[in-house]
Amino acid sequence: MMFRVWAPSAERVRVRVDGTDHEMTAAADGWWQADVTGTDYAFLLGDDDRPLPDPRSLRQPHGVHEASRVYDHSAFEWTDQPWTGRQLPGGVVYELHVGTFTEAGTFDAVIDRLGHLADLGVTHVELLPVNSFDGTAGWGYDGVLWGAAHEPYGGPDGLKRLVDACHARGLAVVLDVVYNHLGPSGAYLDRFGPYFAGRTDWGAGLNLDGPGSDEVRRYVLDNALGWLRDFHLDGLRLDAVHALVDKRAVHLLEELATEVEALSAALNRPLTLIAESDQNDPKLVTTRDAGGYGLHAQWSDDLHHALHVRLTGETTGYYTDFAEPGALAKTLREAFFHAGTWSSFRSRTHGRPLDRRVAPGHRFLAYLQDHDQIGNRATGDRLSATVSPGLLACGAAVVFCSPFTPMLFMGEEWAAETPWQFFASFPDPELAEAVRTGRRREFARHGWGETDVPDPMDPATAARSRLDWTEPGKPGHREILGLYRTLIRLRRSYPELTDPRLDRVVAETPPDDSWLILHRGGLRLACNFAAKPVELPVAGEVLASWGNPAVGGEATVLPAESFVLVATR
Repeated sequence: MMFRVWAPSAERVRVRVDGTDHEMTAAADGWWQADVTGTDYAFLLGDDDRPLPDPRSLRQPHGVHEASRVYDHSAFEWTDQPWTGRQLPGGVVYELHVGTFTEAGTFDAVIDRLGHLADLGVTHVELLPVNSFDGTAGWGYDGVLWGAAHEPYGGPDGLKRLVDACHARGLAVVLDVVYNHLGPSGAYLDRFGPYFAGRTDWGAGLNLDGPGSDEVRRYVLDNALGWLRDFHLDGLRLDAVHALVDKRAVHLLEELATEVEALSAALNRPLTLIAESDQNDPKLVTTRDAGGYGLHAQWSDDLHHALHVRLTGETTGYYTDFAEPGALAKTLREAFFHAGTWSSFRSRTHGRPLDRRVAPGHRFLAYLQDHDQIGNRATGDRLSATVSPGLLACGAAVVFCSPFTPMLFMGEEWAAETPWQFFASFPDPELAEAVRTGRRREFARHGWGETDVPDPMDPATAARSRLDWTEPGKPGHREILGLYRTLIRLRRSYPELTDPRLDRVVAETPPDDSWLILHRGGLRLACNFAAKPVELPVAGEVLASWGNPAVGGEATVLPAESFVLVATR
């Protein structure tokens, strides 16, 4: 077979195949190639005898520092031929981490729980990153070989089995990918060519617009298209795109959206690109013909922050501005709270207004919790450890009755008591200690003691973060699970709840934000966040509720920390 690698500055390149070295021949544009038969391979640059894994590796059976293995996509027998895909509009996304979703922590173990997801009513399963990283356990955001599915999870065949099984259940699969940086261990890209330029908050950033950047961009684009085409994935969640520094006339994100659109047409099924960005810039999800990048959706941290403040009362750090009266109602109407307005956390104005008349709400993902907002707390505590079941219910009702695309984090649907903490497993003792110390110092600046911060390198930290699958049937958890199922079912049954027209959303709150009335066509959601009852001018047929509200002919008395969803006609 033909082994190829891009190493434009190298004067000599060899490929070691099954233990034997072979000289490679220089080809065009900095590429080298050699026609050799074998299975395990690595590259040697110049006269350096240290073998390096393939930057475009599809399999790393022995970890990110060892040889790559040849992988044949055509050998897998797919059974999802009838699958025609799922559009994101009208969908419900479920975010999960393969390593902690089940006790076994594998792709195959996730398959065993797909019945739960199908019964819940979700439509899209979003996997946290599954590409290869150093160690066995980790969040996945320290990946270094972007095309190789993590071997401890089950490798590339395991991922394909999971996707195949999801499609059989009617579930689309979205993969979280990280193109803004590489992890600290096993990142050998810069030895091959000018892959890096500048730095992000997490490490070296990619060279997307400097000399040699054409091939670097192609590296990203080919990786994205490979996941969608060869692994039959239905979409990608693009991590922290604000850290992608690209000054070209055509931004990498626009180029990616264009190529994914072409692939979607060729495959005859919808493919979705979802961005994570803290810029509050509508350009990301504005169509290309209207001057945007053409991505299909982005996460809405502003709605999360407004909900979090309303439910918990926490107002420190980036939550400070969201204590402003009316923040939740504004975000429900406009998607962005910061829209060319002052951000005290940033000490500057931030964001840009969204045109509510033309921007559909389904382009924004709404969530009560996600992996970052839980895992980046010192103890990884979920909302269920902080607020009452009634407030949890109110928060869920707001998310599922919002004009946005709802997303939930694994276990949220039954108010899981297990935390989700930051964990890693770097074998290098010095790196492990640096991560451990850095984590403690970070939270010490926010008032947490060292003993409060779990050791990310302790295997018990990852173990504590695994879901407890006995919980859904227990009192207290069972009722929350029933509520989530009801809210998702209602979202499918009433078009008013999936109506994406933001200019039709009406949200009413008092000066103290103690309650909310959300108008969705002929439906009304009334939430009482306060610790005392309130009477609100909402009445009709009860579709869902929490806390036994007293619905009258023209008004409803809501007990403390309760909600009701009614149809007025």
